[in-house]
Amino acid sequence: MKSKVVIIGAGLTGLTTAYYLKKEGYDVSILEQSNETGGVIKTVEENGFVYEKGPNTGVISNVETVKLIDDLAEELQLAVANPAAKKRLILKNKKWEPLPDGLWNAVRTPLFTWKDKFRILGEPFRPKGTNPEETLADLVRRRLGNSFLDYAIDPFISGIYAGNPEMLIPKYALPKLYQLEQDYGSFIKGAIQKAKLPKSEWEKKVTKDVFSFNGGLQKLTDTLASKIGQENIITGVSHLKIQPLEKGFSVVYQNESEASQTEKADFVISTVSVDAVESIFPFITSSALEKMKALRYAKIVQVAVGFKQWQGMPLAAFGGLIPSKENQAILGILFPSAIFKGRAPEGGALLSVFMGGIKQPQWYDQTDAAIEKTVTEHLHNLLNSDQKPDLLRIFRYKEAIPQYELSSGERFNAIDEIEKTYQGLYLAGNIRNGIGMADRIKQGTDLAKTVIANNNE
Repeated sequence: MKSKVVIIGAGLTGLTTAYYLKKEGYDVSILEQSNETGGVIKTVEENGFVYEKGPNTGVISNVETVKLIDDLAEELQLAVANPAAKKRLILKNKKWEPLPDGLWNAVRTPLFTWKDKFRILGEPFRPKGTNPEETLADLVRRRLGNSFLDYAIDPFISGIYAGNPEMLIPKYALPKLYQLEQDYGSFIKGAIQKAKLPKSEWEKKVTKDVFSFNGGLQKLTDTLASKIGQENIITGVSHLKIQPLEKGFSVVYQNESEASQTEKADFVISTVSVDAVESIFPFITSSALEKMKALRYAKIVQVAVGFKQWQGMPLAAFGGLIPSKENQAILGILFPSAIFKGRAPEGGALLSVFMGGIKQPQWYDQTDAAIEKTVTEHLHNLLNSDQKPDLLRIFRYKEAIPQYELSSGERFNAIDEIEKTYQGLYLAGNIRNGIGMADRIKQGTDLAKTVIANNNE
């Protein structure tokens, strides 16, 4: 066996890292506070419905995701979104409108004003921005106009970050979008030019398709855990403390039987939240922690709603997003049974309703009864459904989605300094490098490569 690696957290990042390190013969232990692997990825089968308690989908948006799916192809059946469900709906004046999927449709849609439609046509000719910490809202106003911000970007950000475009910084939150303008001077020109670049065989498989797996996303994390070996995953961990040694790290914790355990690790990889970092690594300076703890999290309420026979509006779409200007109590509704087969009984429907976020955090503390009443009212008003659900399950997440706002630059710099000071320690997870499933897979893949490279020096 090669070096000892301790990974804190058995979510997708930690499992991906451990999977690739185990393949290369490393001695890996994953320490997990809860009694299960997978982090927030949890799939439930109940009364003919297959619903997600956490993320509903991923996107095949990088080579690392393509390679992991290919690597596990014998154990997993990939489920790609139904082409008929690729349409995204946006609510305007209590009516659903499809989000434009091209320049011509952007000119025809009632979502944007005529003034902004002309601004969209003129986008390739505007000078690029010079402020690297410009907010997403200011960037969009400058290049595309107010109505594009209100009825495209605002609901889009609600769907991804549950955030506020007035606070998010594209350089950190949407780095690919930011680089399009910086590298090509325009979103439209950049997209055209990038499409012309030569691609490797792996890059050609980056389809941007929405994906899950037959049986749900938990099939991915369960498969990774099986490949790593349950003997290498310790759940029910508490009182975890890590201290640097002259070489490597001391790892002390209690397991499920409350017996104290001590290990020595050459490398330690953390994938936990900022608050957990503070308690686990007491040697990190208060000034570095202060910069990290400036990170805000969006509180999310997710409600799985199932109907054995659907009698509302046709659900031939990915889902519906709701702009802030529409003053609704929900952020949006995803249509999982339209996206993937087998998520609801034949003729039925499975919906995922999202509430809370940065703009409406009060919903996190509302009673189940209040949430259920609000959800059913909105399904009646927005989807023409007078039915009583056959299934309704409510899930709350206090630290659901980190917000990549102005403080992010200082957070990233603080993490870099900590890792330079304590060689072999890596602070990862969604506190950096993006929040999507593909981001987590890429980060886990890169972490494994980094440990292997540093171990071979």
